[in-house]
Amino acid sequence: MSESSSFSSFLSQFSSSALRTKPLGKSSDVVRSNTGEGLVRRLGPFDLILLGIGASIGAGIFVVTGTVARDAGPGVTISFLLAGASCVLNALCYAELASRFPAVVGGAYLYTYTAFNELTAFLVFTQMMLDYHIGAASIARSLASYIINIFELIPSFKDNIPNWIGHGSDDIFGFLSINILAPILLVILTLILCRGVGESTLVNTIMTITKVIIVLVVIIVGSFEVDGSNWSPFAPNGFKSMLTGATVAFFAYVGFDAVANSAEESKRPQRDLPIGIIGSLLVCVALYFGVCLVITGMVPYNLLGEDAPLAEAFKSKGLNFVSILISIGAIAGLTTTLLVGLYVQSRLYLGLGRDGLLPAIFAKVHPSRHTPIYSQIWVGIVACVLAGLLNVTVLSHILSVGSLAGYSVVAACVMTLRWDNSQVSKRMEGITCITVIACCGFVAGILYRYSSSTLANIFLILPIAVAIFAAADLQFRQVYRDPPGFSCPWVPTVPAVCIFFNIFLFAQLHYEAWVRFVVLSIVAVFVYAFYGQYNANPASDSTIYYHRASEVWKSEQDIKTMEDARDGDLRVPLISSLFFVLVFAGGAFLTCYVFAPNISQPWFPGLALILIGSPWVFWLLTYLYTCFKGCCSKELPYTHNHAFSRRGVPSHPVTPRCSAVSNQTTKAMSRSQSMDGSPHDEAGCLNNVGSRHVHFGEEVLVVESDGSKVIHEMESWTNSTKSTQTSSSNAS
Repeated sequence: MSESSSFSSFLSQFSSSALRTKPLGKSSDVVRSNTGEGLVRRLGPFDLILLGIGASIGAGIFVVTGTVARDAGPGVTISFLLAGASCVLNALCYAELASRFPAVVGGAYLYTYTAFNELTAFLVFTQMMLDYHIGAASIARSLASYIINIFELIPSFKDNIPNWIGHGSDDIFGFLSINILAPILLVILTLILCRGVGESTLVNTIMTITKVIIVLVVIIVGSFEVDGSNWSPFAPNGFKSMLTGATVAFFAYVGFDAVANSAEESKRPQRDLPIGIIGSLLVCVALYFGVCLVITGMVPYNLLGEDAPLAEAFKSKGLNFVSILISIGAIAGLTTTLLVGLYVQSRLYLGLGRDGLLPAIFAKVHPSRHTPIYSQIWVGIVACVLAGLLNVTVLSHILSVGSLAGYSVVAACVMTLRWDNSQVSKRMEGITCITVIACCGFVAGILYRYSSSTLANIFLILPIAVAIFAAADLQFRQVYRDPPGFSCPWVPTVPAVCIFFNIFLFAQLHYEAWVRFVVLSIVAVFVYAFYGQYNANPASDSTIYYHRASEVWKSEQDIKTMEDARDGDLRVPLISSLFFVLVFAGGAFLTCYVFAPNISQPWFPGLALILIGSPWVFWLLTYLYTCFKGCCSKELPYTHNHAFSRRGVPSHPVTPRCSAVSNQTTKAMSRSQSMDGSPHDEAGCLNNVGSRHVHFGEEVLVVESDGSKVIHEMESWTNSTKSTQTSSSNAS
């Protein structure tokens, strides 16, 4: 009886612990760890963009492009654009959450902890961390092999370097393989990361710029060797080969999410993190697109090599020096990918150590270097052991599960964090719809993967239709609140598409990857049940971050709103009409090419790509410009102790908050300068009296009152008009 009672008590505690979430604080101040030590804010937008590029572009840009082109033909450009578009949608979701939680490490783990529950967050962490550990070891061995290849260009070293030094010894028992150089490289990079974020950023900047310059040289030099006839036929194996190529190309962009884990080291995370995430991905899409055009234009797609297609293409044209540049670019690319991978792992361990889900030693930060020293050393040790002793390349087919799981959960978090949670039943209905979309994506992926007949392809319509109905339920039966900071457009459509396509890709992985996902999840549940639930501290001050939404109050003398400016502007319907005409025309050309080959021309897909893509690129650039452009300031007349009112809302009395308030408030205001870039003075107050400052959804008006500066902070978006009017009248 006692055993049954203790087991019931264990299950009760497990369920209550597993389902708890991280509470949302109301402050966006920079929060330090429990010991008073924290990471240092040194990364600007340029550093973050290079961080994302360094994580995304490795040696694969010189290999994967040719590998996909051998099957998709010149249509590989469409494959990489489709994959890039899917990644851009995922990046928009990451950008919103990074802006919403702008001052904490953790990335997908933190977002899941806040939006869903503790156990789901721990499962996401374990899936992503296994990918990171095996990926780092595999990249280290590849980097060692490339370095040995460079040395073997010297005649005295050729065929005289033992395999166990860099290439890896012959397999022992099928999985043991000695490699000496890979652990040495990992130790060097780990020491750089332990040294400080400034040193590691410098190395990443140098290597990433070198890599990008080499890719640009490859594109420019190769463009002079392009033969337009090699682009015909554009899709020799049909549209399905291009779509299959997109599933492979998707993983070439993986890595942009690394930027989200640098939130605690970003100077102005709420603004700079979205710039870093989206900006780095757009650069990667442009570089991959250029390489695809060059490689398919230089050599017929059926003559491309398997191991080094791009280098072999240049050798066939007598450009051997470009092959050497490609090897150097591959080394630079692998170095940055490995460096950023080790960096991200340590920050994830730091977040879980602070929350108590891992031992507290992982939460310790060096007092002078401001790096998670123990987490970084642990990550380096694991990578050294795996890279030095195991042939981890045989495990490459079970990777990418963590990335897809993280992307899918982040997209779901975007929706759940926007919901009005006043009705629990509506929330459960929404989670059910998200689950249905994920299941439909998996079923569609299985049907697409194993179907070869036309009848089987018709069955693809069924899961897609069910997913559309579930997305419609999310659209019309849920109430969504606008988030602060960067806002992902078209919610819930964009997150729903992300979830469907990510799980669709999950179905394309090797079946052993599915087994790995299930087995690792079971192991993670046991670890959480016997350690995590007893030591977790979800209310830890070091990781409670939430930037509250703020009502943007408008002055009657201020500029017109965007809605007012649109009225009577003929450019709006003109641009909208042109947008739809171009997309419709592009769709018509693409439809003719796929379903009516007898009347189509080889240039139809290219023209369709231009017609469909141009308006969307214009829309995306315009959208990003409106989010990231510098805020204008407008001198406003002096108003004593009153903030200007929004249309239809009574004016709100001012609450002074400056040097006259407590020291704690002053320090919080002073610290916030490093987060949002507000022009604070040394006392923690805003300069430029009489000017308006807007920082991603929050408008701050500075006026002069009795010789001292005061700040008027506006109400949050979540307050209704009625409550605002009531509080305003009471304050009056």
